[in-house]
Amino acid sequence: MSTAREIMDRITREMAKAIVGQENVVQNLVVAVLTGGHVLMEGVPGLAKTLMGRTLSLTLAADFVRIQFTPDLMPSDVIGTTLFDPQLGEFRLKKGPIFSEIVLADEINRTPPKTQAALLEAMEERRVSIEGVEHPLSSVFTVLATQNPIEYEGTYPLPEAQLDRFTFKLLVGYPDRYEELELLKRYHMGFHSRNLEDVGIEAVANHDDIKAAREEIKAVRVDETILDYINEIARSSREDDDLLLGASPRAAITILLTSKTLAACRGRDFVVPDDVQELAYPTLRHRFLLRPEAEIEGIRPDEVVARILDKIPVPR
Repeated sequence: MSTAREIMDRITREMAKAIVGQENVVQNLVVAVLTGGHVLMEGVPGLAKTLMGRTLSLTLAADFVRIQFTPDLMPSDVIGTTLFDPQLGEFRLKKGPIFSEIVLADEINRTPPKTQAALLEAMEERRVSIEGVEHPLSSVFTVLATQNPIEYEGTYPLPEAQLDRFTFKLLVGYPDRYEELELLKRYHMGFHSRNLEDVGIEAVANHDDIKAAREEIKAVRVDETILDYINEIARSSREDDDLLLGASPRAAITILLTSKTLAACRGRDFVVPDDVQELAYPTLRHRFLLRPEAEIEGIRPDEVVARILDKIPVPR
């Protein structure tokens, strides 16, 4: 499993030139890209969510675009539209920002559901339909969406169908004391997030590398007991007393595929229970719908995940 592991090592090393800490978030971003998925990042402003997206795109030599989601954003502003060209006497396609490779959907919950839905086909099928014509997207196409967990005024909660399309929901937290001190030192010495070229971030993987890694990941072995383990996690969530909505079959499939990716990124050609347990949290936390009583009691989705993992026997 050398290719996937090398890509993970190279990308994390390059991103560390601009990102202080957040190792787990960076790891899962790479896992999502190699799996062909999308990521929802939740955190208060100022925690380098946009910077992570920009830096990731540089390490992959991928196009990057940031879309600021606002209440007046229209679907055509995201996917594009067709315009009549009087010189040519015909309609031509004006592509929207969705045709980039790494798309940062900033504050995705600030735009109405109609515009949020414009992402559904792109995220699931890697293509968009404009005026009845399908247009393919890049094989590296990845949506990195952000949302603020504190300020809910003027927001539109993402519907379950939209949330289910995100591979992971990553919680971006504050740096610890020493990480924040290192960050201050870097800015004191002249670093600025606007000038990433000065940091010397290099492209360490391209489309061919990602394609090779994905082929390698397909060959990762999964024992029957691991499949049963993932199945039990999903089914137990649907019977949990604190949940109105548990894990969908897509969620179980996501745990399986991302566990294979994580195993490959750690140099193994087989999945172990630790892979499943580690990725159950980012895979399930946004797919669970808590009962109102559980929310009033302050129960969080991660607590439900932990409880489910505790009660299911770990395969040997």
